[in-house]
Parts: sequence; C-alpha cells; structure tokens
Amino acid sequence: MSAITTPFGFASTAGEVVSGINLSGRRAVVTGASSGIGAETARALAATGAAVTLAVRDVAAGERVAKDITGSTGNQDVRAVHLDLTDPGSITAFTAAWQGPLHVLVNNAGVMACPEQYTEQGWEWQFATNHLGHFALATGLHSALAADGNARVVVVSSTGHQQSPIVWDDVNFAFRPYDPWLAYGQSKTAGVLFAVEATRRWADDNITANALMPGAIYTNLQRHTGGRGSGRVPAELIKTVEQGAATSALLATSPLLEGVGGRYFVDCNETEIVDRRSGTLHGVARYALDPAGARRLWDLSQDVITGAA
Repeated sequence: MSAITTPFGFASTAGEVVSGINLSGRRAVVTGASSGIGAETARALAATGAAVTLAVRDVAAGERVAKDITGSTGNQDVRAVHLDLTDPGSITAFTAAWQGPLHVLVNNAGVMACPEQYTEQGWEWQFATNHLGHFALATGLHSALAADGNARVVVVSSTGHQQSPIVWDDVNFAFRPYDPWLAYGQSKTAGVLFAVEATRRWADDNITANALMPGAIYTNLQRHTGGRGSGRVPAELIKTVEQGAATSALLATSPLLEGVGGRYFVDCNETEIVDRRSGTLHGVARYALDPAGARRLWDLSQDVITGAA
C-alpha cells in the first residue's frame, strides 16, 4: 500500500489546496468552526461552493464567522448551528435535525491539556470532547453520510497522540494521577483509531475517514497552556491558521484521496509509522493504526454513547 503524496506541503494554505475544486451541491459540517483552523477549514470548503454548517458551542461567534466567510467567498449557504460535544442531548438534537445527505464531516473541535474535569457521565473531559462526542456525532450522522455514497470524515488529531496510547484499564484516570498531556495524547490516539475503524466498518457505504496533524498553530486551543501550546516547537515550525487548515481541507476535498481511508497525514502528505516518539511533528505511532485497538475502541465508545442516550 503506497503512501499518499501530494504537491502540497508545510507552507501550503487551505485556499491553495482547494483551488480549482468544485463542490457545488455538496454539504459539509465542520465542528469547532467559530475560530482558528476550524473557521479556515470552513472557509476553504465554502470557497469550493459547498454548503457549510459550522457546528459550534457559541452560536453568536459562529454566526459572525459564517457572515465573514460569506463575505470573503460569496457563498450564501453558510450557517452556524449549536453543538456541545460534551452534552449527549446536544449531539442527539444536532443529528436528529439533520436532513438529507452529508458529504463531508470534519471533526475539528477539541480541547488541549485542560485541568482535570469530567462530564456529567463521568468521562474525562479531553477524551469526551476530542473523541466520544465526535464518535457520537459521526455515528449519529451515519445514514446521512451513507446516503452520499462517497462521503469523507476528517479527524483532526495531533502529534500529541505519541504521548499516550489508550490506557484501556484507566481511560478516566481513576487510578493514576491526572496528567493533562497524557490525557490529551490518549484522546488524540482515539481519533486516529476511529478513522481506522470507521473506514473498515463503513466500507460498504463508501465512507472513508482519515486523521491528521494540522501543525503547530497559535489559536484558542492553547488557552490552557499560556497561548503557546507545549512551548517546545521551534518558531520556524509554527504555522498560520490558513496553513494549519490545509491538511484538513486536503483530506476533505482532494481527488487524490478518493477511496482512501484509515491513514494519517502531516503537512498534506501521509506520514511514516513510528515505534518511538519521533521528536518531530511527523510520524504516527503504530498503536494508533492498530486494527484490533480500533475495534476495541469502537465497542467501548458505542457502549458509552448507548448508555448516555
């Protein structure tokens, strides 16, 4: 299985990636699109002519972004809809209200290295937000994705997944001291595993899912870390938000990804599998692509959302 390579790279922007692509008549949902790379991913999709829904916690902020996107792209079919990924009722309301096919789902929203916190259902906040909420959203929209016959799911993960595999016996840090970076890493590993299993499980529906590392970008994601993420990324590797959205836009739109799923991308190209922390922003841990782990996570996640319903 050959690695996917593209003409794009570290400095490419979302606008450059979607140039010349026409998605008129198609529909996309981008979570966490009220700021940062989510907003720029939504902008790139709108520029292709797609109808774009910004799934956001702060609807007022989302509406401001939607208006700005319409102004910059001329696309009038951009709207903001409420979605709280830590609230099962909010997710159910969003999926129940969706009508018709869905062609692109970008699971972009997330939190990073936040203080110890748990949902009402008892799930660690980062795992719940970054994975469980998106799992419930994607499975709740499965029929809409299947209706397209060629839908794509894009999962925004992180090189942070190399900080931790899924710790199956203690996902919620009940027995080990809470560590915000280990919790973040575990949640981002979960996103990659979701892409692996969704691609396998939904193959007959022609739904593909891929995961990505957007790069190091200064956005609201860093609000719990003093605004500078881990603080370990060299200045020359920091991207603009337009560059940070490029890999998401590529996975959502590029003809080069037709029928491709269950893979992990960095800087608009599939990255190598690693067995030790790479020390760079590239590389995907072998455990994050493990089919058995992906199936186990799916079953665990399904049990969680079924119990929360």
